[in-house]
Amino acid sequence: MSAQPLGHAGFAHWLRAHTTPLTSLDPDAPLDDLEPLRDLIGDARVVAVGENAHFIREFALARERLVRFLVTRCGFTAVAFEYGFSEGFALDAWVQGHGGDTELAQHAPAAVPFGMGAVLSRLRHHNRTAQQPPVRFAGVDIPAAGGSLLPALAPVADYLREVDPEALPLIEKAVKQAERCAGESGAVSGPAWARLATAEQDALTAALSCLLIRFRAVAPLYADRSGRPAYDLALRRLEAACHGDYSVRHLAKLTAGGELTPADTSGREIYMADSVSWHLEHTAPQGRIVLVAHNAHIQKTPFSVGGRVIGLPMGHHLQRAFGEDYFALGLTGLDGHSADMHLDESARFGFTVEEKPLPSPEPGSIEAAFAEAGPGLSLAGLRTAPRPAPGQPALPDRMLHQGCYLPTPVLDAFDALLAVPTISVGDDLDL
Repeated sequence: MSAQPLGHAGFAHWLRAHTTPLTSLDPDAPLDDLEPLRDLIGDARVVAVGENAHFIREFALARERLVRFLVTRCGFTAVAFEYGFSEGFALDAWVQGHGGDTELAQHAPAAVPFGMGAVLSRLRHHNRTAQQPPVRFAGVDIPAAGGSLLPALAPVADYLREVDPEALPLIEKAVKQAERCAGESGAVSGPAWARLATAEQDALTAALSCLLIRFRAVAPLYADRSGRPAYDLALRRLEAACHGDYSVRHLAKLTAGGELTPADTSGREIYMADSVSWHLEHTAPQGRIVLVAHNAHIQKTPFSVGGRVIGLPMGHHLQRAFGEDYFALGLTGLDGHSADMHLDESARFGFTVEEKPLPSPEPGSIEAAFAEAGPGLSLAGLRTAPRPAPGQPALPDRMLHQGCYLPTPVLDAFDALLAVPTISVGDDLDL
């Protein structure tokens, strides 16, 4: 690995010589142009596929094509999304062939508008025709991205009816409180939670804490009554509710104009990272996972705004847990329009989406380097990119996030990047 410092022009020159031009975004196109990705990822057990903004048509197409390549050519055995851990099991059953082909929206009404529908339908078709064991689907997130604790609490209540009926009043209390601030996303639940009386907010947190301690205190008893797999699943769901409750408190603070600390934002991130490990242990012990989430979740370095660390992303935790067995592939766009999200509590998910023209690539950004290198639609591995000499600034030092540029140590944050020349907001959003 070179230690020679490179300016912007030097890095663009290096990038020009080390990118792989891609032939298409069409998910059904031949996959041969993606073969260099196989060498980049090596034997990594977790390959994360990102995007610098949700709701982008070209990112959805690239993601579907990348998942197809990783499953059919590289043997990945599971696909995980930035989607509720508890809710994900119904989708896993669907992609394995349960239910009718048209029942996806019924099982997961939030899956389609957030760009999961095409990948899930492709997995279902793959499993129907493939000879090897079915590819699994996994959710890794807190319930409804912080919107509601009910998807996690309802199955925990069912579990307790079987193993510990004496605990039902406690979880019923938690469910009753959670119902009062439930929504489709944290953008809805945060303001609703803030309107609860302080005593009600604290009662929910206290009930969840008591349940979690009870689960752990009598784990052998519960496991004897239900079997260890059922206990492990119920415990993970309860942990999802606890992390969701923690997160909604801080979402409420954010929507009220307050400043967040790294501890506020990282509760959700560590839950997602631990969920990836949980799935590798429980559903894919010999397998490999494709992990689909926003760039800000998969990057390996702390997420900073204005020079201030505001969170430790899921990818930061996964890199510490798996080392080089974790591979972060970010997606970015060079021109076109991004999706700008505006809080609107009256909207279904608590926000509206507006097309926003992308600014010109900023000097020093990875987007400017791609634009100068001129490879068009392309893939670049970054693990062998030249690092600066001691005391020299690292370039590129910023990256597009949503519609603006933020300081990012790109070469440390991502193992590879896929650049799309022009991006656009999807025209089929149902928000």
